[in-house]
Amino acid sequence: MKEYPSYLKLLDEGRLKERIDKIFSLIEECKLCPRVCGVNRLKGEKGVCRTGKMAIVSSFGPHFGEESPISGFNGSGTIFFTNCNLKCIFCQNYSISHLGEGEEVTPEELKDMMLSLQRKECHNLNLVSPTHQVPQILEALYLALKEGFSLPIVYNSGGYDSVETLRILDGIVDIYMPDAKYGDLKIGEELSSIPDYFEVNKLALAEMHKQVGDLELDKNGVAIRGLLVRHLVLPNGLSGTSEVMRFIANEISPSTYVNLMDQYYPCFKGVTHPLLGRRITFKEYLGALEIMKKEGVSLRGVEERYLYLFDSLEDIK
Repeated sequence: MKEYPSYLKLLDEGRLKERIDKIFSLIEECKLCPRVCGVNRLKGEKGVCRTGKMAIVSSFGPHFGEESPISGFNGSGTIFFTNCNLKCIFCQNYSISHLGEGEEVTPEELKDMMLSLQRKECHNLNLVSPTHQVPQILEALYLALKEGFSLPIVYNSGGYDSVETLRILDGIVDIYMPDAKYGDLKIGEELSSIPDYFEVNKLALAEMHKQVGDLELDKNGVAIRGLLVRHLVLPNGLSGTSEVMRFIANEISPSTYVNLMDQYYPCFKGVTHPLLGRRITFKEYLGALEIMKKEGVSLRGVEERYLYLFDSLEDIK
C-alpha cells in the first residue's frame, strides 16, 4: 500500500469519512478555529470569518512564487480561499481576506479544481487560508479521491489554528506551511485583532511538527512531508523575531525550515499606520537574519542571495 500522501492510508482503512463527520460537527456551534464564534454555520450563520456552510474560493491554478521546495518545477497547485480568521491590517491579499473577493462553490466544483490541478502535474495541492474552510475542503477531497486524486496536501495558514482541528488533520496533511507572525501578544492584538496569537501559534506549530516532523525533500528538492514556517519581517521590530526564533529553536526543532521573508510593503491599512507605512530596511532584514543565526535556527530556508552575508553579520548593530 502506498504510504504517501498520508491520507491514502486513512482512505484505505475507511477512516477518512469519520474525520469528515467529526470536522463538520465543529461548525454546528463553530469552534473550528481558536476564535470559537459559536455560530451554526451548517445553517448559514457566519462569524468572524464570514463563511457559512459553503466553501468560498477566490482563484486556483499552478503557482510558481512559493518557496522552491513547494513550487518545484511544475508549480504548486494553489487554491486561494476567500476570507480569513485573522484581521491583519497590512494584509497583502486584503481584497480576498478582508473584502471577500471570491465565489461560493459546491463540493463538486471544489473537487473539480483539485483534479484540474493534478492534471496540470502540479507537485501538491496548496490550500491557502484553509483554517476556516477545513470541513468543506475535506468533503471535496473525499470526492476527488474517488476519482483518482493523489497529490500531497500543503496546509498554508496564518498560523492561528486550533489544536483540535489540527488533530483531525493528522494523517491527512503531509506539509504544514503556517505563518509565525508575532512574538508579542500586544502586537498581535493591535495588528491582527487577536489577543492570544503567539500563545495559540506556539501550540499550533508544536502540533504540526509532532505530526509531520522537519521538512523532507525528494531527490529533486521538492517537499514531500514536514513543517515549513514563514516569518515576515515587519518594520520597527514588530514581528518579534527574537521571541519567535527562540521558541522554534528550543521548543520545535533547530532544524525547522524557516523562510524569513523580506517582501513586506505597506498595504491596506498599513499604508497609514505610523509604524507600518514603509518597507523594511536592508539593515532590519540583516538584523533578523542575525537573530535567526544567534538562536540556532537552521539557515536552509534562507534565500541564497543572503547567505554570503553571514560572515559579516556580527558587524550589524
